[in-house]
Amino acid sequence: MKVGDKVLISPDLTRLAEWIPARVIEVENNPFVGVVISAETLDGDVFFGQQDLFKPQTEEVCLP
Repeated sequence: MKVGDKVLISPDLTRLAEWIPARVIEVENNPFVGVVISAETLDGDVFFGQQDLFKPQTEEVCLP
């Protein structure tokens, strides 16, 4: 993943019911925990965590 990629954030990180769409704003190679992704949602919330809590968004998500 790289800055600007569209991703989905795991409910394990957001504590919401579903994966939510976001855009990667930072990728850090942390020597203690590995790759850490920071992503911003459409609402402006920022979530960060290990790479396995994010997955690439392969299709457009329509929000209500």
